[in-house]
This record gives sequence, structure tokens and C-alpha cells, in this order.
Amino acid sequence: MSQLYVDNIRNRTGGPIGIPTGAVVTGVVTATSFVGDGTGLTGVASTDNIITGTAATFTGGINASQSDVSVRNLTGVAATFTGVLTYEDVTNIDSVGLITARSGIRIGAGQSVSAVSGIVTYYGDGSQLTGVESGVSNFVATGNIPNGATVVIKTDGTVGIVTGVSVTPSVGSPVVFESAAGPADYMASIYDSTTNKVVLAYMDAGNSNHGTAIVGTVSGTSISFGSPVVFEAATTTYIGMGYDSGNQRVVIGYQDGGNSDHGTVIVGTVSGTSISFGTANRFYAATSKWFDVVYDSAEEKVVVCFTEGNSNGRAVVGTVDPSDNSITFGSTQAFDGNQCDEISAVYDVAHAKTVIVYKDTGDSSVGKAVVGTVSGTSISFGSDVTFQNSAIFYNDVTYDSANEKIVIAYRDNNNSSYGTAIVGTVSGTSISFGTKVVFESAETNFIGATYDSVNGKVIISYSDNGNSNYGTVISGTVSGTSISFDSPLVYESSYSKVNRIVYDTNSEKAVIAYGDNGNSDYGTAIVYSPGGSSTNLTTENYIGIAAEAISSGATGKVNIIGGVNSGQTGLTTAQTYYVQKTGSLATSADSPSVVAGTSISSTKILIR
Repeated sequence: MSQLYVDNIRNRTGGPIGIPTGAVVTGVVTATSFVGDGTGLTGVASTDNIITGTAATFTGGINASQSDVSVRNLTGVAATFTGVLTYEDVTNIDSVGLITARSGIRIGAGQSVSAVSGIVTYYGDGSQLTGVESGVSNFVATGNIPNGATVVIKTDGTVGIVTGVSVTPSVGSPVVFESAAGPADYMASIYDSTTNKVVLAYMDAGNSNHGTAIVGTVSGTSISFGSPVVFEAATTTYIGMGYDSGNQRVVIGYQDGGNSDHGTVIVGTVSGTSISFGTANRFYAATSKWFDVVYDSAEEKVVVCFTEGNSNGRAVVGTVDPSDNSITFGSTQAFDGNQCDEISAVYDVAHAKTVIVYKDTGDSSVGKAVVGTVSGTSISFGSDVTFQNSAIFYNDVTYDSANEKIVIAYRDNNNSSYGTAIVGTVSGTSISFGTKVVFESAETNFIGATYDSVNGKVIISYSDNGNSNYGTVISGTVSGTSISFDSPLVYESSYSKVNRIVYDTNSEKAVIAYGDNGNSDYGTAIVYSPGGSSTNLTTENYIGIAAEAISSGATGKVNIIGGVNSGQTGLTTAQTYYVQKTGSLATSADSPSVVAGTSISSTKILIR
């Protein structure tokens, strides 16, 4: 028999019973031990749950790739987990060494803390965090920097305070542009903002009184000129000139002595140091004089102002065609029924109006002004306004763009012929005036006026009869409806005639053209450097405000863009503040215009 079938095999004494080879047991085999490799055993219970009351030692590894392992305490030299380790009972992690989390440590619902090379980034409201700064950088100071001072970065990477230096007015050396007598008798000047050139137009007495133009280039404190160009080969008088910035053209109005003294206009283009012209247009077939020309930037039209012979003051609107330097006109319109002399005009940009100033010869030569409105190719006027109830002489007008005011300079014949100025304010189709102010307490002749847009100054040039008619220049500052003046400066120690003045915004200088009686009345020009302040501030180098006092050579904190500086006083909340040339803060822009930031309280400003 090859097999033994036994229902129960038991040893009453507990000892082993040998089982023959091939025995089949259908019941329960109970034994205290088993000897053998067990490879042939079948039906052995699953090891899914192993419970032992004593410590289990595994000399190899534990493979639980298909199951979960729950451990109450895990002790060992090292443990490696390729999946996710979840342990919800941890309330504190106490580590005496470095904790490295390769992709971040997750805290709560969605906030993360990432540790990379000692930098911790926290996502949350941060209400409980202390000692955290933003919008602050450290810089090395050049010079001492007080707390709260505006700061610029230098080319060497250090920082310093914004500084402004007071500049004394000065003049360069005179330059002759026409070696003949008489050009100043009839002369006008403009600034070509496209080419950054000064253009003079004058009657050339050394060339049969022909109308002539010349282009000047300012460099530093001097000016150089190209060759003169004749624009009218006949006697040319009462010259007025303007610049059409829309079409980038020079427009000259004049009395054409070669054509019955009729009113004529010609258009020119500056190129390099020269100027070329189109064909002259005789727009008014009657004697015309006292020309001035302005450009209406709102309507993109030219307004030519003039006097009809010894009759009324008139104006006409012109349209420039840059393709051939031609100009066409609408109908002329009278602005005063009396004889008008010494016409000067200016465009009020803020109110989009042309303001014409003149001496009303038909009304005791009093000073008057009138406001014109251009529409298409026509112009209409409000009522004339008297700004001087007695005779005036040598008047000129300019526009203060910062204060949006008109400033008229003139000789007040009723007050010992003193040099006088008055401020006008345009409203609708009228103009009102403040109180006149004397700028020269002596007889004043050949007055010219322009506006220094960089320093916010009105500049007036004139001949000072109280000082041997020397060429003199003075700067004034408008405040409200009045104007105050600095000290005058002599620019030419000889009798100077006409004194046409224009401001060159590129060089930030004024150019005065005049007839130098001390040099045979030759046409002469000189560069005037207005007084004011220079600064190390530019539109690019402002970096922020010092967050603390920093000694020269030391490293300190500066509030930069996005930071809040709390070292201020007297701020008005919710205002934009600008850095001034001197480094102070103000709610109006200086030149250059640099935004410091927005005030969020009386002592704090958000840098931007």
C-alpha cells in the first residue's frame, strides 16, 4: 500500500509521530514543531496579518508593495519611502539637524513654505510675522544721506541725495550774423522745435533792404550761423514770424516793398544750417504792416495779424501745405476799427485762443488786447480790453504755459516811460488783467519777451535808457495775477536796438538778437543763460527715499518702488508727490518731471 489515510494522529504524551512518506491526512494535524523546509506544504494560513507579542527582527527587507503597513513606533538608523508618508498623529517635529524638503512643506489647506538655500517663502496674510521688510534695498552712500531724503543712484552704483545748485544768470560772447547796418530795424525771431534751431528774419540794409533769413545753432553759451538766405528780393519791412509745428514750417509775414507794400506771407523749411522757401503769397492787396504770426495747435492753422495801412487791425487764418511750402487763406477779419500799431500776438494753449496785443493809435495809443477764436479758416473776436489807460510803446507778449497766463511787457508812457509788465488771464472770449508791475525804473525801449519753460520764468530784453541804452535782460516769475522780477543783467555794454528774444528749449537758453550800435549797428546775437537751479536729478536716476540715516561710505536702507517711507512730515494724504530739483517733495511737477510716489498719510509715502 502506497498511502496511509489517517483521520487523527495524536501522541498522548505530546511527542512526535513519524509520518510515512506520502501520508495523506484529512483531519487536523497538531504538532509542537515542524522540521523540514516546508516547500511542499500547501494550505498554510495567509500572512496578511502577523501579530507577535515580542519584537520582530528582519535581517532583510520588508516588501509591502501591495499593502499598507501600520506602525506605532518606528526606530532605526534610516528609512526610505518611495511613496507618500502620511502620519496624522504628529503634533510637533523636533529635529536637532537640518530638515530638507525637496518640493516644499505643506501647511494647512494650500499654504506652502519652501526652504531653498536658507530662504523661506511664506504664503498667507502674514499678520503674525514680524521683522519682515519689503520694498527696501541696501546701498552704499556717497555723502551723508538723512532719513527721508530723496535719493538718486550714481553711475558707480552708490546712492546720494538729490541736490539742486543755484545758477546765476549769465551771457556768452556776442556773435555778428550780419555785417551791415540796419538789420535790427525790422527783425523777428522764432525757435524751430523740430530742428532745434533759431531762425532770424530781417531787412538786410547791406543788400538793398532785401528780406533775409538765417539759421542759428546754440551750443553751450554761444551761437553759430549758417549763410543768409534771401526770401524777398525787394525792400522788406514790418516783419513778423511764427512756427507751424504741425507742418514743421517757418511762416514769415511782411510788407512787400516790391509789390505796393501789400501784405505777403512766405513759408520756409529749415534743413541743417540753412532754410529754403516756397512761393510768396500776396494775401492782402493793400498796404499792410506790423505783422505777427502765431500757430493755433488746436485747429492746426496759422494766424497772421497785421494792420491795414493806417486803418484797422486785422487777422487772417492760413493753411500751410508742406508739400510745396505754399499757404492759402480764408477771409480777413478786423479786431479793432481804429488804427493799430505795434501788434504782437501769442497763442494761449490752455484756452486754445489767439491773443493779440496792440497800441490803439486811434484811441490815445492806449494798450489793448483782444481774444480770437479760430474755426476752420475763419477767426472771430471778443471785445477788446484795455490793460493800460495811457499811451504804451514797444510792447511784446509771451505765454506762461506753467501758469496758463499771458504776460505783456511794454513801456508805460504815463509813468516816466518805465519798463512795465502785466499778467492777463483768458476766460472764454475775453481777457482780464492783474496789477501792472515795473521791471525797470527808467525809460525802457525796444522790448522783447519770451518764456523759459524749464525754469518757469518770463524773460524780457530791452534797452535801458537809464543806463546808456545798454542791452539788458531780466527774468520774472508769475504768481497768480502778478509777476515779480529778479535783478537785471547787462548783456551788451552799448546802445542795443530792437532786442528780439526767443527761448531755445533744447539748449535751455534764450537768444537775443539786436542791432549793436557800438559795432556799426551790425546784426548781433548773444546767448543768455537764465538763472535758476541745476540738479543731479534726471527722469531715470531717481531710485527712492532713504529709510534711515546713512553715513557716507556706509551701507543703509533705501525704500524703493513698492516700499513705504515713513520719514516724511506735512504730506497731504492721497496726493501724487513729485521730486523737485532741490530734492524736496511737492504736488506739482518740476523740470525734469519725476514722480516720487503717493502719500498714504501725513508721514508716509508709497514709492512709485
